[in-house]
Amino acid sequence: MASEMIEGFAWADDFGVPQALVPVLEQRLSRIQESAEAADWAWYESQLNSLERAPLLMKFLACSACAADWCFRYPGWLPQLERLQALDRGFEPENWPLSHLRDYEGDSAGFDRALRELRNQAWLCIVWRDLNRLADTLETCADLSRLAELCLQLALDYHRKTLLPEVGEAFDRNGEPVGLVVIGMGKLGAEELNLSSDIDLMFTYASGGETRGGRKSLDNQQYFIRLGQKLIKSLDQQTADGFVFRVDMRLRPYGQSGPLAMSFDAMEQYFEDQGREWERYAMIKARCVAGDIETGQTLMRSLAPFVFRRYIDFSAIDSLREMKRLIRRETQRRKLDTDIKLGPGCIREIEFIGQCFQLIRGGQEEGLRGRALLPVLSELAQMGLMPEPAVLELVEAYRFLRDTEHVIQAWGDRQTQQLPQDDPECAALAWAMHCDDWSDFEQQLAAHRKRVTRHFEAVIAEPEAEAPSDSASDWDSELNQPDPQRLQAALTEQGFDRPEDSAKQLLTLLDSSAVERLQTEARKRLMRFLPMLLDALPAAQSPSRALERILPLVEAVLRRTAYLVLMIENPQALHHLVRLCDASIWISKSIAAHPVLLDELLDSATLFSAPGKTELRSELRQQMLRVREDDEEARLDTLRYFKLAHVLRVAASEVAGTLPLMKVSDYLSFIAEVILEQVLELVWDDLEAVYGRPDTGDESDRRPFIIVAYGKLGGIELSYGSDLDLVFIHDGPSSGQTSGGEKSIDNMRFYTRLGQRLINVLSARTHLGDLYEVDMRLRPSGNSGLLVSSRKAFMTYQQDQAWTWERQALVRARVVAGDPQLAQDFYRARSEILAQERDIEALKQDVLSMRQKMREHLLKAATGAAGEAMFDLKQSPGGIVDIEFMVQYAVLAWAHKYPALTRYSDNIRILEALSECELWRDDDAKTLIEAYIGLRSLSHRLSLQQEKGQIEVSQLRALDERVTVVWRQVFE
Repeated sequence: MASEMIEGFAWADDFGVPQALVPVLEQRLSRIQESAEAADWAWYESQLNSLERAPLLMKFLACSACAADWCFRYPGWLPQLERLQALDRGFEPENWPLSHLRDYEGDSAGFDRALRELRNQAWLCIVWRDLNRLADTLETCADLSRLAELCLQLALDYHRKTLLPEVGEAFDRNGEPVGLVVIGMGKLGAEELNLSSDIDLMFTYASGGETRGGRKSLDNQQYFIRLGQKLIKSLDQQTADGFVFRVDMRLRPYGQSGPLAMSFDAMEQYFEDQGREWERYAMIKARCVAGDIETGQTLMRSLAPFVFRRYIDFSAIDSLREMKRLIRRETQRRKLDTDIKLGPGCIREIEFIGQCFQLIRGGQEEGLRGRALLPVLSELAQMGLMPEPAVLELVEAYRFLRDTEHVIQAWGDRQTQQLPQDDPECAALAWAMHCDDWSDFEQQLAAHRKRVTRHFEAVIAEPEAEAPSDSASDWDSELNQPDPQRLQAALTEQGFDRPEDSAKQLLTLLDSSAVERLQTEARKRLMRFLPMLLDALPAAQSPSRALERILPLVEAVLRRTAYLVLMIENPQALHHLVRLCDASIWISKSIAAHPVLLDELLDSATLFSAPGKTELRSELRQQMLRVREDDEEARLDTLRYFKLAHVLRVAASEVAGTLPLMKVSDYLSFIAEVILEQVLELVWDDLEAVYGRPDTGDESDRRPFIIVAYGKLGGIELSYGSDLDLVFIHDGPSSGQTSGGEKSIDNMRFYTRLGQRLINVLSARTHLGDLYEVDMRLRPSGNSGLLVSSRKAFMTYQQDQAWTWERQALVRARVVAGDPQLAQDFYRARSEILAQERDIEALKQDVLSMRQKMREHLLKAATGAAGEAMFDLKQSPGGIVDIEFMVQYAVLAWAHKYPALTRYSDNIRILEALSECELWRDDDAKTLIEAYIGLRSLSHRLSLQQEKGQIEVSQLRALDERVTVVWRQVFE
């Protein structure tokens, strides 16, 4: 019978208990009172008499029949959990009494009982906090995952000890010990377990061998299978005390027919030879959770390329699309509308959305390789792969659905995600979810599911149905059974300007050994792509030229036909490819060399626009933050892809006419500058971690080092494929030592290693090429000088020893990365050096002499196809270098009277300054500005066509003659 205290509570009025749960709560409290000893019941009474604690106990007991049953059987558990502070702090293994389990010496049945008691007490603690929202969704999942890991490790340790007398321990063939590695899959791997999850596991071990130290010896595989069987039994077997966790081993290689434990080599061989798309999907969440975790990490690293392909993996789309169809069919067949995991608009669909992006893009984007879902969704928003409002809706829905799942499972500790039917359980669910009533809960659930369904349908959408065109079927027949005459006739009809050449090129491709070796699926992709390409090519100015430039790309991706799928799935990307390759052979060769750039063709908004320096700096920093600091290869690849992608965008924008010449050079220079800034920061951090910080001579945290750019980068006139003329300068005391690292070296050695590492990072070649070729010959004393100069030594050299041509080079020098204070010192010294008063005649002779030497060594006579003389845009009289020499001469000659001439390093603004200072006539300055822009514009266009910087003299006679007139006025 219920006590007067229980019967007298105004549950609904005073504490908001739903009316349907009042008799349930009274009955459960009465049962606990009947079984509890006086001291334990006193604790329950104290809770009920506390305005703060009473609602917590009520919701806990009213919303979980299983929890109430455990409290009836063991009424002292909750008071014990409060003494451990677990009801407030959550499940913390380090604060839990575990010594009796770790040192257990009893029989296996006794150990299993103790393990179940641990699980059930921890489960009560987690349910208490979840139902009362003392823990959020992710904390509940993390606590359950930690509990599973702890139970796995305890059971593994126990059974390893029990096997010692009989079979000993496992060793490899070299006598080194070998341990079992337990890999958690699914929700355990992602640390997202629910209140009644089973745990998906795989067992593996480093290498073969046999056991030693027991009465008999076993082969390592036999030993680990036996150990695994005991481990599963301890966790999975249903006893009077329940179970610990249901164990599912079906995700292991070969499924239920495969061995329970496999060596690393066997695992790698399986996934390399037989791994299927759904196994890639499953392996996303795989994590070493118990046993020899450190050794297990080596296996996980070796399997990473199977899960996350290095390139953007559009080949996964068909498999993902089929998975999506299966999800939909299963939902309809099994009538899963009331299942909040498998039903439409529910948990599985949100997980599918995240994992689709992981499979397709995880090889390139390290931020998408995480196991937990919510951080991946957040990353999708940050990367612009999904709209932020859509991600926020998915996150909100996921939390609501997972909370609902926990409340459903808390009721009976059953593995179900079905919405309840009985009034008390419905009332409990609505109450725990902070809804006014069941109707309110249903409305909120329906709204979340509707939004999830909308986003699910948008991901990996079915291709739009298109009526088959006559041309498509014609191409199919021509390409599958190619006949040279018919193919040429079809190309002629399609508008190809050189149909005979195009037909030969297509036939050469189709007859190649690379195509013959293609597997069935890859061949299907090629034969789907080629008709689409041939239909798209007539939009080009020269279809035959565009085909000739695109076919090398097709050949390059025959072993990675996922790139063909990218264009099949995205016809707009194919349109952009045709347009860009038709306009520029440089672009076509760049994409053929690095097919990963095809991803840039997917978004017109970014392809034909170039971000400013601030946006570039922010984007590169975000990309580098997604890469582990210890993954040197990934860091280099991130830098190189950043450069390739953004240079392609600049070229595409120039081809499309959305960027004028001056902006093209600006953006190419910005790209180089932000890369140099990032590389300097990375290299400094790496060296500081080893050697500490160099002595600066004061207490500041400065990094007194700058990178000075000369030439094209210094003049903000970078072009495609330009190398970088750099000089490194430091401002630390040469006699100082580094401090704070693993070892100390003198300052000068630190700065020298810094310079060496900078050059190595910039010029080292990976599969994505190098960043930039670096030329250091403009440093003091050239190749024979120190790699890194001190500020004082640099300035002394410039003052006392530099040749005139070195002062000319200084006109185009500017700081592009490094310490702002040292940069200001450099600019002051540069201005002082350039503004020195000079002997004009001697200066003139030096400049003219250097120019004559350059012409003799660099200007080669050439004639065009028609026999006409060719004009070298850079070196011919009246060309780019003549204009640069005039500008440099003017600065060195007059800066002592007109300091404004030293303010800028680019030729255009210096020419404008010469006009403003009335040193040159406005017409002359305008002539040179117009000529300089025109010549460089031509140079850019020729560069995009990978042609020499020469054109027929007749095309430029008026322009070069005007430059020559000004040259005579300046020097003669």
